[in-house]
Amino acid sequence: MMPVRAATLTLLLLITACSEQTDTHSTGSTLDRILGRNISPEQITRNFAPDQVARGQALFLKNCAACHGQNAEGTPDWRKPLENGRYPPPPLNGTAHAWHHSTEELKRFILNGGPPGEGRMPGWEGILKDQEIDDILIWIKSLWPEEVYQGWYTRIENRPR
Repeated sequence: MMPVRAATLTLLLLITACSEQTDTHSTGSTLDRILGRNISPEQITRNFAPDQVARGQALFLKNCAACHGQNAEGTPDWRKPLENGRYPPPPLNGTAHAWHHSTEELKRFILNGGPPGEGRMPGWEGILKDQEIDDILIWIKSLWPEEVYQGWYTRIENRPR
């Protein structure tokens, strides 16, 4: 009886492994597809309101550009720690790691400063309103190359929490 169970289990594993082939035409992981989160690039659009993007840019220039650069290009050598062990301001234009964080996390960094212990960004809570932070984040996301935005949306922003 035991060899039959082992053979059945082996057969089931082989069938499962064969059905898990990579689909080069879809976006997301196998888990995303299983959970019904297979989102194709055609389904993801950045319908950012032009006035919100413009407000975000103006707010960024007024409040953030002194550290992150006029075009969100960041500090040269942003990956190299300063003498105090903290890192200089990174690019936010899609060439660094801002897109590794959800909108919720990015808002938290702006409000509270941070990331804790790594950078020296001050917190903007009580200085910037929620809508102003949203506008800044929309402008930042408008700078990201299409493939960066697609990856961020499918892997970070749209993940279950």
